[in-house]
This record gives sequence, C-alpha cells and structure tokens, in this order.
Amino acid sequence: MIVKFSFTAVLDFHISLRTIIVFEYTNKIVAHNEPNGNQKKVDVQFSEAECFKIDAENRKVYCRSSVNNNLDGKEEFVVDYDYLIVAVGANVNTFNTPGVTENCHFLKEVEDAQKIRRTVIDCFERANLPDVSEDEKKRILHFAIVGGGPTGVEFAASLHDFVNEDLVRLYPGIKDLVKITLLEAGNHILGMFDKRITAFAEDKFRRDGIDVKTGSMVVKVSEKEISTKELKNGEIKTIPYGMAVWSTGIGTRPFIKDFMAQIGQASRRALATDEWLRVEGCNNVYALGDCATINQRKVMEDIVAIFKKADKDNSGTLTVIQFQEVMKDICERYPQVELYLKNKQMGNIADLLKEAKGDDKKESIELNIEELKTALSKVDSQMKFLPATAQVASQQGTYLAKCFNRMEECEKNPEGPLRFRGEGHHRFKPFRYKHLGQFAPLGGEQTAAQLPGDWVSIGHSSQWLWYSVYASKQVSWRTRALVVSDWTRRFIFGRDSSSI
Repeated sequence: MIVKFSFTAVLDFHISLRTIIVFEYTNKIVAHNEPNGNQKKVDVQFSEAECFKIDAENRKVYCRSSVNNNLDGKEEFVVDYDYLIVAVGANVNTFNTPGVTENCHFLKEVEDAQKIRRTVIDCFERANLPDVSEDEKKRILHFAIVGGGPTGVEFAASLHDFVNEDLVRLYPGIKDLVKITLLEAGNHILGMFDKRITAFAEDKFRRDGIDVKTGSMVVKVSEKEISTKELKNGEIKTIPYGMAVWSTGIGTRPFIKDFMAQIGQASRRALATDEWLRVEGCNNVYALGDCATINQRKVMEDIVAIFKKADKDNSGTLTVIQFQEVMKDICERYPQVELYLKNKQMGNIADLLKEAKGDDKKESIELNIEELKTALSKVDSQMKFLPATAQVASQQGTYLAKCFNRMEECEKNPEGPLRFRGEGHHRFKPFRYKHLGQFAPLGGEQTAAQLPGDWVSIGHSSQWLWYSVYASKQVSWRTRALVVSDWTRRFIFGRDSSSI
C-alpha cells in the first residue's frame, strides 16, 4: 500500500498492509511493511525521495531520490501499491504574473522562512552603508507583501514586530526609513473573517504604520519595482521595493496535474473526491488536504432513489413518518439537508414538507415524487467547498487513518449511511468537517479570534488563546516544549537578529 499522509495522521496509522507515506514539504516516503497482520510491531522503512508520477492503471508510483549527495545523479525507482493516499499539499499560485517566480519570496517551506529572514537582515545591512543615497535606502527598506489573507496579514504583523522591537535597536539611524506595504486585490483584508475583525485589523495596521492598499492587483514584478493595477479606475502604478513576499493562494503541483489528466479531471483545479475522500474514478486512491477538494453529491441527483427507499409500501406517495425513517441517513449522506433546515430555522423535515405542500396537518402530509423534488429543490444551494487550511487536512488525516484501521471490521458491519443508489450501507460514515474557529495574529501581542457560535474576540486575551492552541497542535511533547521555550526566550531576550 502506498499512502501519502500528513504528520498528524501518521501517529494514528496502524494498518496491516504495505504502506508508503509521502510528506508534503519534500515528498518524502515512508514504507510500512506488515505482512503478518500485527498492528503493533511495524517494520518501518524510510526513503527520502520525490514522487514525480502516479500510474493509477498499473498501481505504481514513480519516485526519484532527493538526497543532495547522490553522486550518480537522481536515482529513480518505482513502488507498487494497494492503496494510494495523496496528501502532497499545493504549490504557490502566481496566477502567471510576470516576474513573481524570479523576484518574490514565498511562504511555503521552512527554507522560505529562513531565506526571508536573511533577506530582511541583508536589507538593513545594505541600507546602513554610508555611500547609499537616501532614496535608495528608502527603496531597500520598503517591504511589500502581496496578499491580504491570513498568511499575508500574519507575516506583515510579524515583520512589523521584528523590525520595531529588535532591528531598530541595531540600526537606529535608518529606523524612520522602514516601510511595510500590504497589497490586496479585494476591497478588504481578511475577507473570510467577520467584518468586525476585518475593520479592527485594517485600523490597527494603519495605527502601526503598515500601509494597506486594497483594490490593488499586482500585474508585474521586476527586480526593483512592483506594478499594480487599481481596480477602481484601471490606473497602473509602480512601487519600488527592497523585498517582496508573495502570499496569494495555492496552485496544483505538476505531477498532480498529470495524474488528473490520466483520470479525466484535467479541467479541475484540484483532485475531486467523494465524501469518503476517494478520488473519483479511482477506487483505491484517496486524497486529502490542499491538493484535493470534496465533490459533495447533490440531493437532486439521487432524489428518485431516495423516494423509492422511503416508499416501502410502493404507494407512490410519502408520509412524514416514512420520510423520517430515512432522514438520519439522508442528513449523514447529504449534510446540506441538515444545514438547510438549520438556516431555515425548521425543527425537522415535517416543517419542510409542510412548506412545500401548504398543509398545516403535519401527520397527514403525503407527497408524490414531484412534490418532494419541490420541497428539496433549494437544499443543494447550501453546498460549500472546504477551505484550504491545516485544520481541514488534519481532520481528514485523522478520519482516513481511522477508516483504514477499521477497514476489515467495517466490511462485516458497515457503519455508514444507506446506499440510496443501491442496497445496503456504506462501510464508513462520510467525512464531516467540524470548524473549530480561526485566528489572525495582528502583531503587538494581539490576535483576532473567530470561534464557532459567531463568537469574536480581539486583543491580548485572544493572543494567549492562540498560543495555547498553537502549542497543543504540535505533534509531540518534545516539539511543544521547544516551541514554548522559543517563545520564552523571545520574551526575555528578543528575537535573534544575527545573519547566521
């Protein structure tokens, strides 16, 4: 079995088949061999390699060594699999903007963060030289961040703190020349957050001296200038900069594009899966995280099968009681039904059927198939794509690990909803994402938090909540201790400003 999986999922993954795990940031592969079915003693083989091709028809994954000291070049090898789980994340999306790849920094890998840190310090070193003109110093110390989403906002806030709390003490003569600009094509930054958080973030950035330019779409990046198009009037402006960071979204990795072309998904932006995270068109391939998207099945596609399953007496009409008998399976298979009832503030399916029929007597309501179609016609409008966040990927990894661990057991005792297009039940319950909230660190030990129940918190208390959540999500106690000790060191001694 070949499995590409996230770190979180690996902790819970104990399946009794050959397994290969490929980590996102370097496409590393871990092989699990367990021929004797022992779920506790697992022989682990690790290979640091890059996956560059998937052959779904022959169940093979083509890899090449990524070890730098390979004297004979990049050695290639092929691995067979029983099941494949694709979790390789995504690339940075440049939207084919000229000059971005050559001149911008990205926020994707650990190496990107290290490179950004070195570049920031180099900018201060160059601007501090005595023979540099005033205008050139301003250009060098102008830091431009493209993208007003959570990543871009958090980086702008962190950069502001780093400059004003640490670097200005080492370079006091040029501290007034530093400028940070955040460019966003939309009307507001943090567009996916509550409006109260958006307003607070924009106001705080203005007070901190961070220049927020909304409605500015970057059309070109040269070595020293960024060209933007103002969406209001179409005017083209150029902004000189010393360092540019690109943080505008995600794109598909090249070998995933090739795989999608193989299986007839070439027109999609990501691998399409069903609610069980199986890639459509490949029964033995699963996908999760940023490289995939769940193609939630529509109720109206199965409305005839649903009606037939509920109409046990073949009368041609459904009573409320008959429909409620399969309602649990419907809500589990089609979560948009439950969401629709919640948004319409309806207590149960009887209220929905009554609205469609126009009958006040709930118990006496009987609907034919056309009336049922009318009742459920707007349900599919509640379908939403899941956000490309670590929270989603982590829950998907945990879900899939549990499914594989219970695969043999659930073959005999299925736990999922009814197969409305066939007989019996599915082996597993569909994946259901549970949103636990989202945070936006805004610098100055202040964070905005948007938690379930429309609860919004902004300020220092939310920062400590963010610290606790961040630490708790680490993969081990060792990592938690390292992270907390690093925060403590920063509080006491400040950030490390060396160029090592």
